[in-house]
Amino acid sequence: MSDQAARKPNDYKSSLKPVWCPGCGDFGVVAAIYRALAQLQLPQEKVAVLSGIGCSSRLPGYMATYGFNGVHGRALPVATGLKASRPDLTVIVAGGDGDGVSIGAGHFIHTARRNADITYVMMDNQIYGLTKGQVAPTTPTGDKTKSTLYGNPDPPIDPCELAIAAGATFVARTFSADMKGQVEILTQAIQHKGFSVVDTISPCVTFRGDDQYDFWKPKLRPLPEGYDPSSRAGAMRFCREEGVLTTGILFRDERPGLVEHQEQIRKSAGFNPASPPKIEDLVKGFYP
Repeated sequence: MSDQAARKPNDYKSSLKPVWCPGCGDFGVVAAIYRALAQLQLPQEKVAVLSGIGCSSRLPGYMATYGFNGVHGRALPVATGLKASRPDLTVIVAGGDGDGVSIGAGHFIHTARRNADITYVMMDNQIYGLTKGQVAPTTPTGDKTKSTLYGNPDPPIDPCELAIAAGATFVARTFSADMKGQVEILTQAIQHKGFSVVDTISPCVTFRGDDQYDFWKPKLRPLPEGYDPSSRAGAMRFCREEGVLTTGILFRDERPGLVEHQEQIRKSAGFNPASPPKIEDLVKGFYP
């Protein structure tokens, strides 16, 4: 048994203090990530947290792990490259609904299709908070925002529905004020071998209103007892719900992903990591 003391949630905190608005749901999300990592006892140097741009994308700076803050909507391809080159790392992506299913929607779909072994924590506040309150892809129809003064004319995207349809093998929904539920789901999402999407309702009290917690709490309900998350079609009935918001693991599947496919290709090509080919020999293969 190791003499090293057990890691605690505070061990994963950096020296930076979050600068989110008071009451922002993202405080609950980062606290849940600290607790999930401590529960799994993952070494800080074996975890990498990446993000794009947005309020929620500040999160890597608040982690005492490896971190990278990329450009808007591009966190997932960067994370995919990292996981492909360093499969030993636990890779977590933090971002908002605008970052993930608007400008980054194409990357979201293809990361799900490839089943990259990444945990994607989407902080879903249904608004563009960092840029001061414009309509987002998840904003409910009819809502007035800084850019839809007469109401949002478009139907919202359900991130869980998109993830399930695109091929993600772990899809869950949580609420930032439900610490116990978040930690349980994040722990399982990180352990899952494949693309895990955790859509976390994270209220923006500044641009969505300080009544958001009172609005969401009565709508929350757990999955039915005995629910089987292995059915993709069955999970879809908990998407685009009206009047309720079902939380829990909606869908889970096991299938080989990007890392496993890469390893199989290396074996088929006769690649030996202990004796990698010289660059000169590789060039000769193309230009004999």
